[in-house]
Amino acid sequence: MQLLPGPVRRFAAWCVVILLASGVVYVAIRLCVELRTAVTPALLALLGTALLRPLHRRLVKAHVQRSLAAGLTCVAVLAVVGGAVYIVVSALIETGDQIIASLQHAAKGITEHFGAAGTSLDDLASNARELLGKFGGTAASGVVTGISVVGEMLAMAVLALLLVFFFLRDSDRAVGTVRAVAPPGGADMVEAMARRAFGAVEGFMRGTTLIALIDAVCITVGLLVLRVPGAVGLGALVFVGAYIPYLGAFISGAVAVLVALADRGFAVALWALGVVLLVQVLEGHVLQPMIQSRTVQMHPALVLLALTAGASVAGILGMLLAVPLTAAAFGIVHELQRRYAEVEASGGPESSGSGAADS
Repeated sequence: MQLLPGPVRRFAAWCVVILLASGVVYVAIRLCVELRTAVTPALLALLGTALLRPLHRRLVKAHVQRSLAAGLTCVAVLAVVGGAVYIVVSALIETGDQIIASLQHAAKGITEHFGAAGTSLDDLASNARELLGKFGGTAASGVVTGISVVGEMLAMAVLALLLVFFFLRDSDRAVGTVRAVAPPGGADMVEAMARRAFGAVEGFMRGTTLIALIDAVCITVGLLVLRVPGAVGLGALVFVGAYIPYLGAFISGAVAVLVALADRGFAVALWALGVVLLVQVLEGHVLQPMIQSRTVQMHPALVLLALTAGASVAGILGMLLAVPLTAAAFGIVHELQRRYAEVEASGGPESSGSGAADS
């Protein structure tokens, strides 16, 4: 190795470090995928805890016992989420047929205008019936698989809610637990990194939820004014899609514009597009800087890469978890940078003083 120049040795050392870190990350991801029935509820519970901790903290400050405060917080979440799901489902049941019919009408118009020669909706329908008949024998197994998936999702949701309860109740012990598992001499740094990571996730969840609510309300009001069918359901879609940055807003906005185009015509569709774009501009230039100014700011390209990586690992769930986990990782990196900068700043005067004394 001494025969190699210094830059080559440093490059080789960095390559070894990158390979080792990549291997550790890959093994960790594979373990999470294999243990997803336990890892997914834990991650969702952490996100829920980050969102609900202010409410639990206020109840505790009001002299409510910690277990009772955690239970009341979970009950409130069940009531709010259950009521929201009921409203959304009722709206989708009432207007779902209109939305689907409008989308089909829009697809028909696009097919007639841009369709290839020899291709028509009748051909597509006959092909669809042929495919349904070909795969009809597997319908029973598909139903069984769907039931098992729904059962698994319900089990994970119940487990996540229970974990939220325990995380909220025992949040005062979190610092002690982190310091106990930290290596000797590194408890302060590990605690600081954990606080920075959780703070980034907490800020992201609260900010995203508030921004999603404002976006959904503004777009719903705009669609109601334009008398677009299924405005409440489309607003709910905007709210859910806001948790997937950039991509979710694009998809939900595109659906709203297509429904307006099919049901109300080109002029109303342009107005709907203007409403969607206005809300997105308001989000990007006003809401994001004001509400999420204290969270970890990430470049849009990095967010898209994180979404792509999350989708490749765990589909839609991975897309939902990718950005907050990336924010937590950036929080840890920024804390390390701050601490090392402080060490270098404090070490500079000492080293210069010792050098002057030696001379």
